[in-house]
Amino acid sequence: MKQMLMSCVVVVVVLMGAASASAQSSAADGEKVFAAQKCTICHSVAGQGNKKGPLDGVGAELSADDIRLWITNAPEMAAKAKAERKPAMKAYTTLSKAEVDALVAYLQTLKKG
Repeated sequence: MKQMLMSCVVVVVVLMGAASASAQSSAADGEKVFAAQKCTICHSVAGQGNKKGPLDGVGAELSADDIRLWITNAPEMAAKAKAERKPAMKAYTTLSKAEVDALVAYLQTLKKG
């Protein structure tokens, strides 16, 4: 019984490590999407990009669902937040689900030092 319990603990630890590695990989993929979509034209991260749209700390301020909505339905989120930045952010409806997921994972890592 003790040996079976230890085996279960080992499996859980391995799965947690795999999930962590997957999240890191997804965030790295999201950083690539961020660069490929030229998000720094309107936004900045760690002082790089347009300083009028800083995203530092967005991962601590917004839920993953809210970040996803900002990416996929920005006009609705801007109206909800009463954001009047010009030009207004467009909805990125041409991104694949995997690209949006990766971008959300990356932005969730931005928690501000």
